[in-house]
Amino acid sequence: MPITEQQIQSALKEITDLSTGKDYVTSNEARNIKIAGDNVSLDIVLGYPAKSVIESIRKQVEGKLKSIPGIGSVNANVTSKIVSHSVQGGVKLIPGVKNIIAVASGKGGVGKSATAVNLALALSAEGASVGILDADIYGPSQPQMLGITGRPESPDGKSMEPMKAHGIQAISIGFLIDAETPMVWRGPMVTQALQQLLNDTRWNDVDYLIVDMPPGTGDIQLTLAQKVPVTGAVIVTTPQDIALLDARKGLKMFQKVGIPIVGIVENMSTHICSQCGHEEHVFGTGGGEKMCKDYNVEFLGALPLDIKIREHTDSGTPTVIAEPEGRIAETYRSIARRLAVRIDELALDHSALFAKIVIEDT
Repeated sequence: MPITEQQIQSALKEITDLSTGKDYVTSNEARNIKIAGDNVSLDIVLGYPAKSVIESIRKQVEGKLKSIPGIGSVNANVTSKIVSHSVQGGVKLIPGVKNIIAVASGKGGVGKSATAVNLALALSAEGASVGILDADIYGPSQPQMLGITGRPESPDGKSMEPMKAHGIQAISIGFLIDAETPMVWRGPMVTQALQQLLNDTRWNDVDYLIVDMPPGTGDIQLTLAQKVPVTGAVIVTTPQDIALLDARKGLKMFQKVGIPIVGIVENMSTHICSQCGHEEHVFGTGGGEKMCKDYNVEFLGALPLDIKIREHTDSGTPTVIAEPEGRIAETYRSIARRLAVRIDELALDHSALFAKIVIEDT
């Protein structure tokens, strides 16, 4: 009997994409199924970057389909396609940027900037085009963490080219001032600086722009919520009660302004001894997961308190780049894939489908 598309789809429904937790038919990832005699070809189109798992997905799909009686050759072409998703109503989109992800915390000292830069690099390592915006005007840290020196170029005297490091685009107030110059500015100047950094940078076809937010719920956060087209926010916390208390405030702020919480990352979840490798919950345990349950948001993953993370970011080569095959880098990539999957599950941006109406005096 000839192979039917129904048989192919039934088989694909029996295997799960480990990143999405759904089968390939339900998630609409299986497309263009073609049958020629007993040979089958199809496309698996992922809505998230997945360079490190594409080969395992291909083998999983082809292995399952080859188990169908009477089937010949199977060719599964696995690719990723990142699209724009909806943002707050009435906020103008940024040219050259598909999705903006705010990485925030309620308080300082939880390793938010290190988490932000490693997530950006992890998304890039998985095949996405990534940018990072250092929104901490008072204390920019991304220039050092990325090992970038010098000033951005401005071909037209109005806009800036983003700086580049380790394959990602970056902009920070730290590129425009001396490292030891304090930013003695009031709130309005700070928010104007943020908007200029975002809007005057010539972002080049960015799938994900990671915004490294300053801690707290002040002017920068309000400006981001009201004037920046944010697709979703990630909250970084540590397991201890005082950090979780402030993280909850940050989460509620985003909820109030209508920005989806993509998930929570628990940093410094365990301490790993640099001498013996012993792992211990020095800041408590389960706080991040409990917060996720309380607010019905995704627990994206947990990262250890490891001296290497600090050493790598201080040296300008974050862990995802310094030790790409290591355990910590794999954790960052896993969180990054889960983050991208959650973004892909949000509503799509349909603004490009509508005609632009321009009124001119004639």
